[in-house]
This record gives sequence, structure tokens and C-alpha cells, in this order.
Amino acid sequence: MQNETPLDNDTDRPVQAPAEQGSADDTAAAADVGELGPLEAQRERYMRLAAEFDNYRKRTAKEAQQARARGQGDLIKTLLDSVDDLTRFAHVDPATTDCATLVTGVEMVERNVLKALTAAGVEVIDPIELPFDPNLHEAVSTQAAETPDEDHMVGQVYQRGYMLNGQLLRPARVVVKQYQ
Repeated sequence: MQNETPLDNDTDRPVQAPAEQGSADDTAAAADVGELGPLEAQRERYMRLAAEFDNYRKRTAKEAQQARARGQGDLIKTLLDSVDDLTRFAHVDPATTDCATLVTGVEMVERNVLKALTAAGVEVIDPIELPFDPNLHEAVSTQAAETPDEDHMVGQVYQRGYMLNGQLLRPARVVVKQYQ
């Protein structure tokens, strides 16, 4: 027989001799295949971590919303008694009730509301005869001060201000004394 190249019986093509072990092309190809495993593992790890973070973000947002709702519910519960008192005073018969009784009742409701707000951490800003502070007060107008000591003092409060745990909710609207 002559030096003929063997043929593949199925395709009638010449059969190629297997490449030698350890050739450079085979080593690079094996390295690429070997790196796919760890690369795929890293990708899988990243995807799981991203999913866990997304779940964490959604869970904390939901918990924060529930905490706000519980806080609002607690505040409303403390104010309900005062609302009931106001309802009773709104429906009294004016022919049988005198003004002094109504004023006393409204003052009592005001005390109850302020008590509930104080329990919730609200502080009332009522700065009469205190120095004007632009961080806590809003000057609505001015009035003349009789002495230099009264200069820039709060002379009258139109509307009280409120703070919640050190954060200003609404400044007090005041009249400031000015010495000429």
C-alpha cells in the first residue's frame, strides 16, 4: 500500500491526526474553558447578591412605611378623646348653655390636645417677652419698644410655633419690639 491518508468512512474525508498533547493552542483553549467555570460562578454570585439587595431594599421600604403608619395611628389614638370632647361641645344646645361653660370646655380640650402632642414629642414655641430668634420665629410686624432693653424682644405672639424632637415644624409668628 502506498502512503494514503486514511478516509473517514462516514464522510469520505481525510482523518486528521490528533494534535499533540500540550500544544500552545490547546493550552489556551483549555484555559478559556477552565475560566468559564469560575467566571460563571462569579456571575451567579453577583446575580444572587443583586437579588438579595433588591429584596432588602423593598423590605426596608415596606417596614419604614409600616412604622410611619403605626406612628400616625398612635398619635391619632391619643387625639381621639379630644375630638370626642370637641364633638360634644359642637352639639350642645346654645339656649341652655352659657358662654363660660363653653369657654371652660374648649380650654379643657386645648389642654388635652397639647398634652397628647407633648407626649408625642411636640414642643410649643410661645416666645412672649423673649429675644427674637429668626431660626424659631417669623416676624409679622414690629411695635415700638419703650426701653433699649426691650429692643428685638417678642412683644406679641400671633401664632405659636411647634417643634418635633428638635426639628422646627412651624415658626412662631410674632410682633417684634424695636427701640427707636
